[in-house]
Amino acid sequence: MGQKRTKIFISAYACEPNLGSEIGVGWHWVLEMSKYFELWVLTRKSNQETIETWLTENPNYKNIHFIYFDLPYYLRFWKKGLRGVRTYYNIWQWCTNSIVKKTMFGNKIKIFHHLTYGNALWSVSSYGKKQFFIWGPTGGTEIIAKDFSKHYELKGRGIESLRRFVVKSLAYNPGFKNRCKHANLILSKTEVHKESIPAKYRTKAILFTDVAVDDFEVENYTFEKQSALLKYIVVGRLDPWRGFDILIEAFAKAVKKNANIQLQIVGKGMDLNRLQNLIQNRDMSNHIKMIGEVPMETYKQLMRETDVVVNPCLKEGAVTTAFDSMALGKPLICIDTTGYTRYFSKEYAIVIPKQNREKTILALKDAILKLTNPVEREQLGRHAQKMGAKFTWENRGKEIYKAITKAYDA
Repeated sequence: MGQKRTKIFISAYACEPNLGSEIGVGWHWVLEMSKYFELWVLTRKSNQETIETWLTENPNYKNIHFIYFDLPYYLRFWKKGLRGVRTYYNIWQWCTNSIVKKTMFGNKIKIFHHLTYGNALWSVSSYGKKQFFIWGPTGGTEIIAKDFSKHYELKGRGIESLRRFVVKSLAYNPGFKNRCKHANLILSKTEVHKESIPAKYRTKAILFTDVAVDDFEVENYTFEKQSALLKYIVVGRLDPWRGFDILIEAFAKAVKKNANIQLQIVGKGMDLNRLQNLIQNRDMSNHIKMIGEVPMETYKQLMRETDVVVNPCLKEGAVTTAFDSMALGKPLICIDTTGYTRYFSKEYAIVIPKQNREKTILALKDAILKLTNPVEREQLGRHAQKMGAKFTWENRGKEIYKAITKAYDA
């Protein structure tokens, strides 16, 4: 008879197979945790069909009990994609609290893990947080300096101004303080988030990145160039804080030194028009291509075909592409967020320190030009692929198990 598994209830609003970003993160965490624990996972009903199909095709995952819930249509007709997601999410948390209580009580579950969304400013089940409460990985208390945000359009500037106000007011935010108080283990995505936790609760926090290296079929990958054109790729929602604008500025400067480079921007979002105008104003239409949102298989193919991966996010975000670059042996250019970037060293990435906007643009330009050197690219790429073996989801699962077990047994 096998050893009895510890039971955990997971709130995973975003959790679905074969997708990237936070939804994919939630899915991978659940799969890895199920290797060590018996799980009850609460997620959106809209995820049910793809989840049940996947489970039918992968019957070995027997330790996951999914619970699905969505608000009735009359309370969600206004939500479309990510529009209105915060309001919907907070209502969803409030409406599912009775489900959390009934399930945990009925199955004698003592541990509640709030997994997604990983935003410390958003709601958590009022019942769950009073149990043994694991929170995260969570962030959302990082801000964008005015030196960067003053170049955004009105909506983007307004969002960042509001965020700065909210973060500065955390000491007076009862919801945030209450979550910090009740949490038994806080998984902080960044040093910035960890430092935002009140000092008397900070000992419960550990740095923990939520992403790992995904599975790519790279057995036949070669570092030999088939074309003289060098391709750089950046992927993510077109939100101002993701730094696409400073990358465009840097790329325009780099093209003046080497016209044999091209940047592909993959994603959609609110900043589309501003970025398109910036590309046009810098006369970069031949060198910078807006690809739009693409299916997962297309994304993987674009990643295979690129020479360099860039993640210019000014705070933790779009980190899946950073770890995917490891799997594919692609050198990474990124900006230090104090979070996932601690996994990347100069042997296989160029990590640009936080500095003012103009210096950041120049540093990005220098990094872009440095990696036009085939020897530099191959050297960093081979090291990246070698290190990627250490940061797989399987190894991340072991880290998750150790962190939870250590906290629960303390």
